Amino acid sequence: MRIAAIAWNTFREAVRDRILYSILAFALLLIGASVILAGLSIGQESRIVKDLGLASTTLFGTFIAIFLGITLVSKEIERRTIYVIIPKPISRPGFLIGKYCGLVLTLMVTVGVMGLMVFLLSGLVDGVLTPTLLIAAGLDFVALMIITAVALLFSTFSTPTLSAILTVAVFVIGRLSGDLTVFAEQFADPILRRLIWVMYLTLPDLGRFQFGSRVVQGLPLVPADIGMAVAYGLAYMSFLLLLAITIFQRRDFK
Repeated sequence: MRIAAIAWNTFREAVRDRILYSILAFALLLIGASVILAGLSIGQESRIVKDLGLASTTLFGTFIAIFLGITLVSKEIERRTIYVIIPKPISRPGFLIGKYCGLVLTLMVTVGVMGLMVFLLSGLVDGVLTPTLLIAAGLDFVALMIITAVALLFSTFSTPTLSAILTVAVFVIGRLSGDLTVFAEQFADPILRRLIWVMYLTLPDLGRFQFGSRVVQGLPLVPADIGMAVAYGLAYMSFLLLLAITIFQRRDFK
């Protein structure tokens, strides 16, 4: 019950945040503008709407995850409310998990709105609905859950600015992780090659969740691939949360 209360309060605070509404409004405008851009490209209308719509959902969902995630802990410290919450019968893991669940709920709502808009606009342009768009948006949401956990992890021991920089770096490398192995094979230096492989194995492979290109090209989605991606995302997210809890429990707030 306490975790649920913290999650709900976090969700309500995030919903009141003007940054959230600004990012969401801009994302919806960009998704809507894709219909206009599609009209300028004869024969490619549907692909442009789907491609730009999914890209906008991922990009602005990441902005929300980062800018809200890096302040989950620091905001409580600045307000000094954490000094009131921690001494109460609320465990530190429960506090952190509640904060994380609240932000994930916020992302679920915002990504859901953006994904539904892409789904409807695509149907309007195409004349037929494409359910796989919702699957692609759902997999993007799993990737955003990982990014949120990364932001939360950094927020437990770093400043908001540094947490944002580190989270963005992890996001960029994670999106390009599939190319890291190819990049590594082109280097003869074994030390550099080993370093790249360590980065690939350590950092999240966000390329696993990029099913948007398949949807845009009209290719079928393999259920096994979807299941493996979801399982990987949940496992990696759980690892990050455990690491964040471990660090958070060792912090002294006296």
